[in-house]
Amino acid sequence: MGKVYLIGAGPGAADLITVRGMRLLEQADVVLHDALVEPAMLDYAPNAKKIAVGKRCGQRSTAQHFINKQIVDAALEHGVVVRLKGGDPMLFGRADEEMRALEAAGIEFEVVPGITAALASAATLKRSLTLRGVARSVAMATHSRAPDSDEIREQAKADSLVFYMGRDSAPDIAQQLIDAGRPGSTPVAIVEACSTPRERTLTLTLARMALGEAQEWLDPSQPSLLMIGEAFRERATAKPKVHLKGMQAAA
Repeated sequence: MGKVYLIGAGPGAADLITVRGMRLLEQADVVLHDALVEPAMLDYAPNAKKIAVGKRCGQRSTAQHFINKQIVDAALEHGVVVRLKGGDPMLFGRADEEMRALEAAGIEFEVVPGITAALASAATLKRSLTLRGVARSVAMATHSRAPDSDEIREQAKADSLVFYMGRDSAPDIAQQLIDAGRPGSTPVAIVEACSTPRERTLTLTLARMALGEAQEWLDPSQPSLLMIGEAFRERATAKPKVHLKGMQAAA
């Protein structure tokens, strides 16, 4: 019986996986990978059998119970099995379901963390998720489609909000946040295909996103992240002054 490693692939770029994750990929006999994993990352596992088990919104994908069975079956046949998951396995990655299936089968497993998209997108924007005097709390969420859900009101209490898988619901998310008391002038930053060659960013306000302006820009084939809050407001860039030996000149 083999051992399974649930590895976070990070936000996209192949060189943003952890060193431990890369070394385990090099040793892998089988790699079951998400749809969002960049093809270049699979090059780290030259001798492994690659099995695509990804899920994409609105597209045909593998049922979770079947993914669980594939992981267990692979561990019964091979020594080193890697379940490669986008971002971090423990955030919106259904890792708990896979871990429970492995525990039920008596298979040893280990979780190797990865950089989640919220952290990588903050780095791309050069905006901190927390900001002294402005943002002391962060909520990472997905959009609930339940008609009577109060989740959005609870999420709105956080200073910085990050919505995963919110592309198609962006206008609805914005309107619900405004209804929950967030000003329409609240800054919004959207990062698409973070850290990959296809990366793009868009900045607008909550009110403009509620009107659907982001939908005209978003690429439905790419993953995107909605980042909302004062921490994402553009910094004021006053023109600097150069000081030269007692003289002062405009830069």
